[in-house]
Amino acid sequence: MMSENLYDLLASRFPTDRSKPCFLLSGGTAISYGMLESGAAHVAARLVAEGVRPGDRVALQAEKSAEGIMIYLGALKAGAVFLPLNSAYTAAEVDYFLNDAEPKVFVTNPETWVREATGYPPQVTSVARDGADLACLIYTSGTTGRSKGAMLSHGSLAANALALHEAWGFTPQDVLLHALPVFHVHGLFVALHCALLSGCPMVWLPKFVDADVLAGLDRATVMMGVPTFYTRLLANPAFTREKADGVRLFISGSAPLLPSTFAEFEERTGQRILERYGMSEAVIITTNPLAGGRLPGSVGYPLPGVDLRIGGGEQTGVIEIRGPSVFTAYWRMPDKTAEEFTADGFFITGDVGRRDPDGRVWISGRAKDLIISGGYNVYPKEIELIFDELPGVIESAVIGVPHPDFGEGVVAVVMGKGDEAAMIAEARRELAAYKTPKRVVFLDDLPRNAMGKVQKNLLRERYADLFQA
Repeated sequence: MMSENLYDLLASRFPTDRSKPCFLLSGGTAISYGMLESGAAHVAARLVAEGVRPGDRVALQAEKSAEGIMIYLGALKAGAVFLPLNSAYTAAEVDYFLNDAEPKVFVTNPETWVREATGYPPQVTSVARDGADLACLIYTSGTTGRSKGAMLSHGSLAANALALHEAWGFTPQDVLLHALPVFHVHGLFVALHCALLSGCPMVWLPKFVDADVLAGLDRATVMMGVPTFYTRLLANPAFTREKADGVRLFISGSAPLLPSTFAEFEERTGQRILERYGMSEAVIITTNPLAGGRLPGSVGYPLPGVDLRIGGGEQTGVIEIRGPSVFTAYWRMPDKTAEEFTADGFFITGDVGRRDPDGRVWISGRAKDLIISGGYNVYPKEIELIFDELPGVIESAVIGVPHPDFGEGVVAVVMGKGDEAAMIAEARRELAAYKTPKRVVFLDDLPRNAMGKVQKNLLRERYADLFQA
């Protein structure tokens, strides 16, 4: 039987001329596809020599580097399960993941580790893997309790990568601007796999720094980012239409893109950002079209092979999905896994949304962010869209906190400045009374996770006593 190891799929698309660049680094240096392939082969050999067997976990916690990707690919090649950890995690947080996943190898200095691995004869052939075999463990952010390890197979990651490569029209002539972290599915799977399947180079930036990104845009044809990347570019006068001219596609994900950012970007560059929707458990689920209408606020259509429905048969409800890229289970959590899947095999995403008659998907927020005030359902997104348009508001986050009369009171947390009473009165003109915030609080910045997503759980904790006598 032919091996379905994800590494073999990716390597089969590397350029025939392996001297072609893969990672374009600062200072004009580059790491070729041949160097990447050789590094992965040495890593695989060292892992096997150190007793790593198919299915064993290999964990990596380090700053972004090309050597980190060699460890990722080498782990796949050795038949191991790759476990990326956020470089910002504290020792106590890392202890939880190490105790839960029990990795055979834990790497914290990839440059040294890979250099030492060159002392082992390279492993030429990948360890055979079936499509259903586990390839990666991705821990969810754990905003509703302890982090869960989403089990992603070789087949699920391959299916998603091939679908995205096709949907976004990648070719060997592309150059991807990669400024994302690689401990998260966005940078590790979405961005990296599209480039590797094209055999194209990447402008490889350790993180988003305005000057580096602006310089990288001169070489890039595709940029992937989180909404914060685009707001930072728009805040920089050096980001002009000319700077964006060589880029055929700007993609945004990992957090909702504000319609105002979408509009300002189009006004500045003449281009519409392509927004998509994904999560750790399924990588990418929907995308706006490469050719055709990209509407602000919509995350587009399900990828080919993805079944998407709204649970409960309502117009708006929790999104449920089924398809080849959906994860297998939560690591060592059979009860939680059973709870998150329907009897007919759909994964309950926890995201609330709706579908247009033509199939286009719109996200309202997380089910856990739904506010029930006076017995009525309140969807924060509807209110945020109104507040985000008010003068002085950069961005808003609407939450529900305990209220003695209504169960939950609606609160608008605003990044920016303004008059609380005037804002409430303005919102009331467009919203029913039960949806209108009873309080507005102002912050200089909203709390976010590593991917720029607003952490509403922290806001709910901070303002839990707002309506208490």
